[in-house]
Amino acid sequence: MSRQSTLTAAVATMLGATLGGLFLWRSIRSQKRKALKDPPTAEPIQAQLEPDVTQSEPAKQQRSAPTQTQKPVPLPPVDALLQVPPVIVSSSEEWETLWPAFQKDLSVYPVLGLDCEWVKRMRVSFKGKASAVSLLQLATFSGRCVLVRLLTFRDAQLPLPKSLARVLSDPRVLKVGVGCFEDGKRLANDHGLALECTVDLRYLALRQRQAVLNNGLSLKSLASDLLNITLDKSHELRCSDWEADILTQEQMTYAARDAQISIAIFFHLLQLTAELSRPAEGESVFVQLASRCQGLVDLPFRGHCGGEREDGERRRRSRKSTADSPESGDQQVPDPRRNKRKPLGVGYSARKSPLYDNCFLHAPDGQPLCTCDKKKAKWYLEKGIGELVSEDPFIVRLLFEPSGRPDSQKDYYLTAKENLCVVCGKLESYIRKNIVPHEYRRHFPSEMKDHNSHDILLLCTACHAASNVHDGVLKQQLAEEHSAPQGCEEGMRLLEDADRRRVRSAARALLSAGDGMPESRREELMSVIQSFFCDGQQITQEMLQIAAALETRIFNESYVPHGLKVVRAYAERGLCGLMELESRWRQHFLTSMQPRFLPTLWAVNHNHDKYLRKYGADLKILLN
Repeated sequence: MSRQSTLTAAVATMLGATLGGLFLWRSIRSQKRKALKDPPTAEPIQAQLEPDVTQSEPAKQQRSAPTQTQKPVPLPPVDALLQVPPVIVSSSEEWETLWPAFQKDLSVYPVLGLDCEWVKRMRVSFKGKASAVSLLQLATFSGRCVLVRLLTFRDAQLPLPKSLARVLSDPRVLKVGVGCFEDGKRLANDHGLALECTVDLRYLALRQRQAVLNNGLSLKSLASDLLNITLDKSHELRCSDWEADILTQEQMTYAARDAQISIAIFFHLLQLTAELSRPAEGESVFVQLASRCQGLVDLPFRGHCGGEREDGERRRRSRKSTADSPESGDQQVPDPRRNKRKPLGVGYSARKSPLYDNCFLHAPDGQPLCTCDKKKAKWYLEKGIGELVSEDPFIVRLLFEPSGRPDSQKDYYLTAKENLCVVCGKLESYIRKNIVPHEYRRHFPSEMKDHNSHDILLLCTACHAASNVHDGVLKQQLAEEHSAPQGCEEGMRLLEDADRRRVRSAARALLSAGDGMPESRREELMSVIQSFFCDGQQITQEMLQIAAALETRIFNESYVPHGLKVVRAYAERGLCGLMELESRWRQHFLTSMQPRFLPTLWAVNHNHDKYLRKYGADLKILLN
């Protein structure tokens, strides 16, 4: 090829590359301009929070123009928010009927209070299947709350509403609650629902310097500390049958309040730093809310807040104040069950037979009265004061009017109970555990002791030994709080009399030494014995024998048993004080042992309403 042809080819190649680059540059530029004019509707939160440095100033003004006309919508008072009745959704048609109103609320404040309920009894549902999320609670800022019965859709093999799935996965709608990230995992595993844009209220509470948190970080504690609202978190409601065909009004209210109070706490925490106001230019309500949750979106709760200084101070304060807490010490003692070198429960005598036979006693008219063991049920038959109704289950109907009847059919003593460790679920080597120790319970008035087996539970030998270790911590706290020492001189029934001990030693020395003792020493010991009996009296051999057998221990007249002294201190406030002591021990057991298999309807405040209704708060306390 000639030199001229080579030069021509090179020039043509350069021109082609230049034209191609210009074409590519124009294409990229046009796409960027189009993206700026029409932003996507579902961009990630972090992208929304970062300013677009490529956007021109006129474009910003053009986008911010519509928001300038928006006016902030006032938030309803918490009391009004909680008064909004929830609505049950069991079909797509019911959801679609409510969805427009939900959309309208989300267009004002794109936030949902969220919570889930499922059967929490032994990880198995009442239908014998593995527990799955039964109920999904969603609430908007106005208090509007929907309770979606997810299992109803699944059991009927019906698809969940698409708009429900979309709003749960929408990154432009905040979902707030306690443990909502973990709820999202359950929703994904059980129903294939994706939950995005979650914010755990515990992180927000820890971030606020002005938030006073005295009782912990549970939803109930946050509601009490921040909003002065008391939530009913009784074991009966928490562990009720969420798979029932028809939910009770109490269940619906309980479920709805968890979602409604979550959104109320969310707005309360944001207002601790600055009142919600009209969004700034170019800023949507969502961006304004999400910007105050930066770093907390879709973050699982780890029990700390990234090592922030205020959280460290909070932990230090909590350690200092544990002695003042009614549950202090429960977490200070390492779990003895984790010590592999010292196996627990060795030497404990486990039960040879089951504790619960789950036999039933009925009134003459057939009303169930209680469960009992088979030996007691047969006793009524043998005495001729009962008749057998059924062998399986074993039911005996009494032939006389009982002294009392249960207040309702939802009574603890009417529920069948399983023979297993209530802490770990072990099916053998279990023994009875007194939740309120006998040294306190024995001094309670008879009104609080009669026919009360609620505080006797089954524990395996290892868990029983571990529970006793934790009980020792609370006993020591009670001893310090009420000057009721255990084991020191003030708390001893018998004291050692030093004078009598000295006389006994002298007499024994004289009897054993005989004539081999020096005269000076003999006179010294004789004077000790003589001063004890009567000065100037001649010491005889008989008197020496009496002195050598002296009892040196004497009764401590000021002695009051530790348990009685503690019970007396609480009894000064009457029946309510004793119920507080009872609740304290029950809550201590829940906190320290975290039982997973408690009988249905077991509760910290068991029978307390009944006591007040039957005896009155001014009951005269007669301690035993």
